[in-house]
Amino acid sequence: MATPAHVAIIMDGNGRWAKARGLPRLAGHRAGVEALRKTVRAAPGLGISHLTVYAFSSENWSRPKSEVSDLMGLLKLFIRRDLADLHQSGVRVRVIGDRDGLQPDIRALLEEAESLTARNGALNLIIAFNYGGRDEIVRAARKLAEAAAAGTIAADAITADSFAGALDTAGLPDPELVIRTSGELRLSNFLLWQAAYSELVFLPCYWPDFGPEQLAEALHAFGRRERRFGGLAPQDIAL
Repeated sequence: MATPAHVAIIMDGNGRWAKARGLPRLAGHRAGVEALRKTVRAAPGLGISHLTVYAFSSENWSRPKSEVSDLMGLLKLFIRRDLADLHQSGVRVRVIGDRDGLQPDIRALLEEAESLTARNGALNLIIAFNYGGRDEIVRAARKLAEAAAAGTIAADAITADSFAGALDTAGLPDPELVIRTSGELRLSNFLLWQAAYSELVFLPCYWPDFGPEQLAEALHAFGRRERRFGGLAPQDIAL
């Protein structure tokens, strides 16, 4: 059974998990951090070399200020508490998303995580933070337009490959599998360019209930898929 090297996850359902238990939303986010820890630990053993997680979208700033503050606090806590363990386990951390406007202490933490783990290779953990797929595409288009205006690249030389090279994920493989928890059936502005031919698996469980068993379930579903990338299956070519 084929195993995807790059898996991306929309970690959804923390708030509903907490509500179902009569707990504050922060409790759901805390439980979600533990689910992330378990997933990161399990990924290499399942053959995954790249794991991208949707941690905080560019639209999440519209949530109540108290919740945004709680999420920022959890991010800081996760990096401060887990960075040493991630580094020791050979995990390389990379952050994608727009860093302009982020608080200096958060930017510093993100940069520290990337710098400390830059030479690791057991697992590439890509954290999508202040990230939105449309925003990423706009920023890439702007970058290439500025290069064309400056004469460093010809407009007719812009290709799909050069555009991909201007995205936040430059140098990373596209995800073969995108998983979303909580039963919602949409991408929510996540990796819109990169997921063009990804297999999508939607699981009913809320993110805090996700772990190695659910990850293996999604990988098994992926293994049953036939990936054609717009072409025909071998058995259909002769028809």
